[in-house]
Amino acid sequence: MPNRPPVPPAGLRGPELHQIWPENPVLVRATRGTETESVHRGAWCVVDSTGALHEGQGAFREPIFVRSAIKCAQALPLLETGAAARFGFDSADLALAVSSHDAEPCHVERAASMLTRLGLDENALQCGPQAPGNSEARFELRRAGQRGTRIHNNCSGKHAGFLALARHLDEDPARYLAEDSLTQRHVRAAVRDLAGIEDFELTTAIDGCSAPTFRMPLTGLATAFARVTNPAGLEASRRAACEQIVAAVRAHPVLLGGSSKRLCTDLVRVTRGRLFPKIGAEGVYAVGLPGEDAALAVKMDDGGQRGLHAVVVAVLERLGHLSRDEAHALAAWRSPILRNWAGTAVGELFVEI
Repeated sequence: MPNRPPVPPAGLRGPELHQIWPENPVLVRATRGTETESVHRGAWCVVDSTGALHEGQGAFREPIFVRSAIKCAQALPLLETGAAARFGFDSADLALAVSSHDAEPCHVERAASMLTRLGLDENALQCGPQAPGNSEARFELRRAGQRGTRIHNNCSGKHAGFLALARHLDEDPARYLAEDSLTQRHVRAAVRDLAGIEDFELTTAIDGCSAPTFRMPLTGLATAFARVTNPAGLEASRRAACEQIVAAVRAHPVLLGGSSKRLCTDLVRVTRGRLFPKIGAEGVYAVGLPGEDAALAVKMDDGGQRGLHAVVVAVLERLGHLSRDEAHALAAWRSPILRNWAGTAVGELFVEI
């Protein structure tokens, strides 16, 4: 692993500070013809539920923003406080609460149903409007002369879960995203404890959906997923909550992502729920391994998905977490042929781990 970056000199601010970044290794190489055209650098690690490192590359102990990859931990208070039970949330609702969805009808209708049970509508959502990620859903909206709204935001399920928690805690729903709200204090504590880090290590900023997003070492993200998917060592109510979330995703993979071109959904489908995956913006991914006391976390330096998807599948395959048939079914994600607009094969992605 490369050396840790130097501590910034006192008084260093602004662009100078932001230029400090680990020199991570090349994990994916893109070719044109027989020559390298571009590379994707990053870091990855596999840890167990104690936080012990099994394997990894790059500066995986450096803090990153984990973005939506941590939604499973953010949803724990929804179950632990009794809010989910109070409002009749079932496994499909839980799957949507931890999703980054494509705003297909099944996602939008489920989010609307969750809000209705809270006595709210989409105006209560503070995630901002977004066009559907699914191309067919976007087309249907445009054909109807409409645009994406808050309920089409890929995080609307998470926000509906936050609103349920706020309602259950008798908190003003208008404050459900405030960091000092009771709602977000419950969420922060769950994230911190699952990641196995100290409170002072858990810094925040504002996510794309306006919720607090957490910055922690990549090993912390992996630890959280190892604990969610292997919760035997946790307190009884937390263990039960983790088991419910994992079971919900296993039962509803399309609600986690979407019906087309979504690696999260494909990983759950292909392995029949044996893996518990979640993507985050800016090149973040985590996969819990139920029954194996381990989890994988990945961060690509360029924040893109082309290298990210290939690394996730390649690491899972190399470490023996995919069967031969499963790896074959996911091959298009691992080493896709690069084609031009005419459909001609012009290059390939090579994973170097």
